[in-house]
Amino acid sequence: MSQHARRHLTRRNVLRRTAVGGLALAGGAAVAGPLVAGADAAPSDFGYRDDGHAYVVGTGADLVFKVDHRNGDLTSLVYKGTEYQGYGGRNSHVETGLGTSSVSIRKTGDTILVTVVHGTMHHYYAARRGENNVYMWTNKADASLTATRYIVRVRPGLFPTNDPDSWDARTDTVIEAQDVRRKPNGTTRSKHYSNQRVIDYAHVGWTDGKVGMWMVRSNHEKASGGPFYRSLMRHHYEDGAGLYEILYYGENQTEPMRFGLQGPYVLAFTDGSAPSPALRHDRIDASWADGLGLVGWVGRRGRGRVAGVGIAGRDTAYAYTVGFANADAQYWTEADPATGRFVSPYMLPGAYTLTVYKEELAVYTTRVTVTAGRTTPLHTLAISRDPSRNPAIWRIGDFSGTPRGFKNASLMTTMHPSDARARPWTGTWTVGASRTDDFPCYQWADINNRQKIRFKLTARQLASGHTLNIAITTAFAGGRPRVRVNDWVSAVPSPAKEPTTRSLTVGSYRGNNHTYSYAVPASAWIKSPDAFQELTLDIVSGSGGSAYLSPGVSYDVIELLP
Repeated sequence: MSQHARRHLTRRNVLRRTAVGGLALAGGAAVAGPLVAGADAAPSDFGYRDDGHAYVVGTGADLVFKVDHRNGDLTSLVYKGTEYQGYGGRNSHVETGLGTSSVSIRKTGDTILVTVVHGTMHHYYAARRGENNVYMWTNKADASLTATRYIVRVRPGLFPTNDPDSWDARTDTVIEAQDVRRKPNGTTRSKHYSNQRVIDYAHVGWTDGKVGMWMVRSNHEKASGGPFYRSLMRHHYEDGAGLYEILYYGENQTEPMRFGLQGPYVLAFTDGSAPSPALRHDRIDASWADGLGLVGWVGRRGRGRVAGVGIAGRDTAYAYTVGFANADAQYWTEADPATGRFVSPYMLPGAYTLTVYKEELAVYTTRVTVTAGRTTPLHTLAISRDPSRNPAIWRIGDFSGTPRGFKNASLMTTMHPSDARARPWTGTWTVGASRTDDFPCYQWADINNRQKIRFKLTARQLASGHTLNIAITTAFAGGRPRVRVNDWVSAVPSPAKEPTTRSLTVGSYRGNNHTYSYAVPASAWIKSPDAFQELTLDIVSGSGGSAYLSPGVSYDVIELLP
């Protein structure tokens, strides 16, 4: 029997059962057999039904999903006849599951919308006719709920992976906080090691070449941390896999939580390829959601933009990003590398702080107001406070707000600092002889303290004191540098305001960039141009901790000024 004939017979039988049993389906449309998990791979009809426990939604394509009408959990994801949802007996859901909720469903034109209400929070699932996508929104209205993520739990064995965020508990050893593991070959894995800033990715997921399963992220306007923040995105281990959309993540977070509607974010199935570019957060046309009554939804007509003609004073060796932020929302856009021109995303109306970043270092700020229905024009922005322009006697690194170029810096977002692939963290550094990538990107009180830098000064330079600057990107456990120059020792500086959670061991160097300045007196120098001056850096803190969880810092620049 042909596939067409089987599909016709299946639909005829369902129609017969509907007529006899009196099952009323959305819009009067019966939903054919492929809506049932485990059915054949024939495309589903567009519609929904209630199976007694869940709303069963057919997209009119190759995807059928179920939403539990007691708690809003996603309990089934059948794509081309294969069930993808579930590991460890757990469903896909907001946070760890909402519990008893009010769940309703309705069909509006080419959209089926499931609404989940739990206290002050609203979560939505939507299906569009003929699409293999589940559109989602989450509105966390206040702090009364801890909901900060959506996690899609994926059955084990469906996608091959050996990514840095994957592990196997049967062979890998826990080395930190139950979420960082070491493989038998000495390499390390963690769900934290996805190595993507928010600005770097539009989707995350897996493909086996025939099926792709992706989480297409939202614009993150109600998230926190800015464009360079690193968050959980996925994990994969022997018992299953998880795809995330993080609404707020506290690990090494620099900003307070924002509230309101976040989305759409999209769970997308493909034929193995990447998701359609039309689903990107900055390209998606979600005007079809304007009439759905989503709490907190603001369509494009209620938004505005900002456009700048250019940015003067740029260093062409770096990428520049323009960010916009206030207490309610955050946005960003990349400046054109040739001209510095930029156009913001569609933004909620209001007053914002505009920040220009050289790589990840803020080098310009101003205020701008966004008005619904219009684009606010800006004249050329002139950067005037890039510290790289200051002349230096010597400088290790360059100001970028990152540890880029230092030893092991290229590894630290994908592995633990103890990983076998990392070079030794110790070693003296000599100005004029050592390379930048021989200086450690991180320093800890219990790992590589007493880091030494050797340098010479001319007779003229020896005649006066100089300013030593140490720029860090973040610090852990209140770590900050105390310096010794030959026999002179600085005071212990006050700690910079930095996140209080783990950072350097979970793939994140991003904090509140801070520069410590030390006035080194002329009396500190050995009075000979032929003699090496010896600078010793010690990480000090009032907090404890051992090994890679001892107080530490991530370096951006170390420089001695005239």
